[in-house]
Amino acid sequence: MSPGDFWVASGHHLCDVAEHGRLIGTPELWRAFLARPELMPPEEACAAERALHAALMDTPLQAVEEARLAALADADARENFSQFLAFRDRVAAAPTLEAGWLALYREGVAGIPPILLQMLTHLVARSALEGEGDPFALRAGELLYRAQRVGIHQGATLLADEEVVEMRGRDGGFGALGQLLVEAGAPPREVELDVLTEANATAYHGRSDAHDFALDIAEGRDGQRGIARMLERFIRHMFGEDVSIRAVPVIEDHNWTWHVGLDAEASAIANDLWRGKKVKQDRLARILWLGVLEFADPSRVLPRVAGRPVYLPLAMDAANRLRMKPQNLVAGLPLVGKEQAA
Repeated sequence: MSPGDFWVASGHHLCDVAEHGRLIGTPELWRAFLARPELMPPEEACAAERALHAALMDTPLQAVEEARLAALADADARENFSQFLAFRDRVAAAPTLEAGWLALYREGVAGIPPILLQMLTHLVARSALEGEGDPFALRAGELLYRAQRVGIHQGATLLADEEVVEMRGRDGGFGALGQLLVEAGAPPREVELDVLTEANATAYHGRSDAHDFALDIAEGRDGQRGIARMLERFIRHMFGEDVSIRAVPVIEDHNWTWHVGLDAEASAIANDLWRGKKVKQDRLARILWLGVLEFADPSRVLPRVAGRPVYLPLAMDAANRLRMKPQNLVAGLPLVGKEQAA
């Protein structure tokens, strides 16, 4: 791993690079998908399952007839391979992984396992942030594909990787930093994690695959700015649109025209507010970050939104969990004709 590399576990080094830095999947990348435990034949697997997996490892993009799937003795194996092959075929039909990601979310992802969508999002997010020198934007980029736990105390709004928090909680890795809920309804546990700061930011690249830095996104903190920078990069890369995004404390706009919730909770809250419904204060408090997006080229935007800000709320749920849904941008950005490029 080079000193400036990050998210090596994404598998981006297994891809070819196309125009505008977008990625093309190689046989080596598809072999990495096939190495998932859900697809690796267990010891008790039948001969047909072993043969199918071996054949795909040899030629990952080969066609697989229904009869070959039907020959698998284990029903779970049949389902897993069927879902993987449907995912593979849809992504591989696109010219780039980014185009495949967009096509999946435009056309629907029913029947595709979340882990495969997460792996693909990891890849396109890594591609979008290639060359980014701001560790706070890179750490914010982890929100695109990994769930977070939220801890609010002593003026900080800390985001910590959910999987890391749960692992530290099981291992008894408690310390003096950050009250982060391990599970819904549980009393706060203090899990020892480093908060990303200017003093330790140079260590981010070397630890990026550990996901063990917490990010403070409280007002005025570097993490708040990092989310805006990350989203600018992601939107430019995935949709071909130059935008500027800044964080704001509240929506004070009598002509509020458009918003895109960056997660399910934020979408529900913003929709209720936009419709004029009364929203209780404790629910409003779940909004952790609010961005204002402006397009560099107003002609690319729906006429009724042109020149108007687009609000981007991000929220935690009642269990102090945050799961960003970058796919909401696919249908949500107010672009003329939805002619997003990839």
